[in-house]
Amino acid sequence: MGRLHFLKEKKFYLNLLLILALCVALIWLTFRLLDRYTRHDKVYTMPDFVGQDFRQVKHDYSRDFHFILIDSVYPKGQQPGSIYQQDPLPGSKIKKGRNVYAIIVAVTPEKTVMPNLKGISLREAIGRLESSGLEVDYLDYVDYMYKNNIVNQYYQGQPINEGTELVKGSKIVLRVGIGQDKPKVKVPNLIGKTAADAKHMLNLAGLNVGKEEFEDRDSLQYMCVRRMTPGPSSGAVSLGTYVDIWYHSNRTMDFKKDMQELIHEDSVVNVPQKTEIQIDTIIETIESPDDDDYEDEF
Repeated sequence: MGRLHFLKEKKFYLNLLLILALCVALIWLTFRLLDRYTRHDKVYTMPDFVGQDFRQVKHDYSRDFHFILIDSVYPKGQQPGSIYQQDPLPGSKIKKGRNVYAIIVAVTPEKTVMPNLKGISLREAIGRLESSGLEVDYLDYVDYMYKNNIVNQYYQGQPINEGTELVKGSKIVLRVGIGQDKPKVKVPNLIGKTAADAKHMLNLAGLNVGKEEFEDRDSLQYMCVRRMTPGPSSGAVSLGTYVDIWYHSNRTMDFKKDMQELIHEDSVVNVPQKTEIQIDTIIETIESPDDDDYEDEF
């Protein structure tokens, strides 16, 4: 008998066929199990969790994802504990059970320290407050020989010392000197400005924000000054004067279109009579006010 005599036996071919069948079955089973383990055929769309409470999201989606908190931030105006940023991004194609990394809005408010503003100019004091994350509440002018010089600083009705820890965004009352001659100042033109810009411009001019009225409902970021009293055409006013402001959404009102009507109101900058006025020029002036109008007051 030769060495290859088994090739003539039927049993050999049966065994070979059985081995091949087992190999194919094993390979098929391996791929099926691999697909099942990796969920290759199940892809999900990542939900948008931004703005939602992190603890609630983690509770509701605990079976679908593994949430990992990696950081917290202090963005202004955001709900504490809400998700500020997520990875993967909303709309991403993902698999169930993967890690979701989240940055949330800090639950505890961010702290800062009170700077020393006594003896410096109003303009510098406002700059220091803003750098420290604090805001001007209002300006309280008192008899003092140096004009626009900070006499004292107050928080919640009490004098506050340098280095005192405060929550960012706290409002500080500045007691300011009115000067020996008690001068008057021009009212800056606020038409078309946001609430934050309007307050900043008034404070720099030595004035306060008075009554604020919102003529329609919209997000504050779209609300712009439509009317103000006293306005720039009212002439010079005393330091510390309160200016009432009316806001309107720039999404429902075309300020350029309506400017022709507004220039006849007391809230718009006074122009010499018999002078031809171009509306585009007025708009450009309102959008880019010249600080020189009140810079000489300091």
